[in-house]
Amino acid sequence: MHGRLPWPTPDELDPERRAVYDAIAGGPRAAGPQVFRLTDDAGRLEGPFNAMLVSPGVGLALQDLGAAVRYRTSLSDRAREIAILALASLRRSDFEWYAHERVGRKAGLTEAEMSALHDGDTPDSLSAEEAVLLRTTRLLATDGDLDEDAFRTAEDGLGRETLAELVVLVGYYDLLALSLRVWRTPLPAGENSPFPLESAR
Repeated sequence: MHGRLPWPTPDELDPERRAVYDAIAGGPRAAGPQVFRLTDDAGRLEGPFNAMLVSPGVGLALQDLGAAVRYRTSLSDRAREIAILALASLRRSDFEWYAHERVGRKAGLTEAEMSALHDGDTPDSLSAEEAVLLRTTRLLATDGDLDEDAFRTAEDGLGRETLAELVVLVGYYDLLALSLRVWRTPLPAGENSPFPLESAR
């Protein structure tokens, strides 16, 4: 078992689940240098991806939404990772932080910036647009809404298209954080919790 779920190898999957596996392990996430592990040495999916195999019809759609959020939006790599790391910190999501700390570093976030995001602070080095994105992300995650002032600030600062993408991004990564929590998904072997006080639940 892997947390509360079976942890199948690729050859143990039926055709529907194998299609989900192939979309994840052979899709855009697997292209180029790997900054975090999608699979273990036996080919088993790490993190939230293993849970996508449980219901393959939903899992296939969910992984495609994730690929769209990661690779098909107007958000810069750096802006996207600021939002994901802010959400991971708010939800104290070990795997999300483990994975996206590494992606964020590759996208140009500094150690000081990631430390501030981890602690719920706002890095002084953010651009004006990044600061709006960070505030908006936190409001979406904590309040589940934007009041009129926050909405106008977000729409003016980010543009309508980027704001729409950010709403979906926050919802998607919040869903992953929930899935990781419910299924008690562990970190890859040898990795330590970035939120050790919360990991004993």
